[in-house]
Amino acid sequence: MRSSQRLTENARDIDEVSGYSHPEYAQSLSEFGRPIALDASGAWLLERSVPGGVDVDAMGCYPLFSALNWQGLTNDLGVLGSRLISVALVADPFGDYTLDQLRTWFDRVVPFKEHFVADFSRPLSISKHHKYYTKRATVSLSIETGVVGEEFCDDWSGIYESLVRRHRLSGIKAFSRQAFQKQLRVPGMIAIRALESGTLVGAHLWYEQRGVAYSHLAAASERGYELNCSYAIYAAALEYFRTKVKRIDFGAGAGTALADDGLSRFKSGWSNSLQPALRSCSICGTGLSHALALIRTSFPALTRHAAA
Repeated sequence: MRSSQRLTENARDIDEVSGYSHPEYAQSLSEFGRPIALDASGAWLLERSVPGGVDVDAMGCYPLFSALNWQGLTNDLGVLGSRLISVALVADPFGDYTLDQLRTWFDRVVPFKEHFVADFSRPLSISKHHKYYTKRATVSLSIETGVVGEEFCDDWSGIYESLVRRHRLSGIKAFSRQAFQKQLRVPGMIAIRALESGTLVGAHLWYEQRGVAYSHLAAASERGYELNCSYAIYAAALEYFRTKVKRIDFGAGAGTALADDGLSRFKSGWSNSLQPALRSCSICGTGLSHALALIRTSFPALTRHAAA
């Protein structure tokens, strides 16, 4: 596998390498595995040691596995199969692949979540409820949108820590300050910030890549929740990205399936379509029991399929 520099140099167009496809994003998750570059597809995996043995497996970068050339996975997975016992990932819902191709590349492919999407090729219809709360929020808040860098790390980390405490996040979802330092300098990063009298009360990070604006992370302080800052931020996202991308991927709701939870209702109020995301897994080597133990931890929905 190539170094990140050689991979970037050999991309079809260096401007394509942004967001979840960028080497720096994979490096930001190095606390959870050794980043390995996939030569043919221009994608990244995180290699991990399997507890209790000498075997290694790999997972896609969280939250989405993104590739520059999906067809190259045929070669990449063939090479990896000689040394990894499994590969598990959540495929970019807007990747250039078909379901049949995923089933060729991976032993198990199962539905995961449906993502809420604003498709700018179709009319948008924002709910009356969302318009009302947006109007209320913008009375007290000013919104700033644009490229940010490491200088935003302290402010962002502060409000994200509030989210971690509120939802008791742990592991890769908690993200360290060191991870954010790297993610904020990845090309394609856009921040939409809500301020009250100059004080940050909420922010939403997005990655813009290949015609899609992906919702990466959002967080707010207690004051931000009181002011319903998320409504003002989402409205600003629609306005900002309308002329820059083909669609916005707002991500999925809570849980492991489309449901009538608060987050799903909120995101559906800004969306005009749904796009499925798929979990994909390949059992590569001879260590099946180790692979199943790992999948059971990270991809519980796959366990019964892999064990069948």
